[in-house]
Amino acid sequence: MIIKEPNTKVEFEQYYDLRWRILRQPWNQPHGSEKDEKENESIHIMMIHNDSIIGCGQGHFNSPTEAQIRYMVVEEGFQGKGVGTKILNVLERRLTKNGAKTIILNARENAVKFYQKHNYKIIEKGNILFDVIEHFKMRKKICRK
Repeated sequence: MIIKEPNTKVEFEQYYDLRWRILRQPWNQPHGSEKDEKENESIHIMMIHNDSIIGCGQGHFNSPTEAQIRYMVVEEGFQGKGVGTKILNVLERRLTKNGAKTIILNARENAVKFYQKHNYKIIEKGNILFDVIEHFKMRKKICRK
């Protein structure tokens, strides 16, 4: 397995397709809804296994010291095998290297335990996406040694 940033047009197409298939398609959302206004200023990380992208995530800054992680996804057959942890760790390292003292995210209800394992704490209930997917705003404070 290889973890890297998407670099080519084809890699970005596969990266966005994975995000769409897992996070948007099941709720009949259109292509393009898997992207936002922060794409060009974000860190994009993906994991590749046998020439297929099996997981990805995005990180960006909301302020000079607060970063946000979004669009974390792992292909169904690879969930629970450390793929998400590796992607999260790379994103956290890159964000903290660039000055993040706090990282926030909006976790879907089924992902809360995953983030809690990585020291994220629930701050508050978030929005309900597509009228069915409950989110929780979570935060992790970065301790520098």
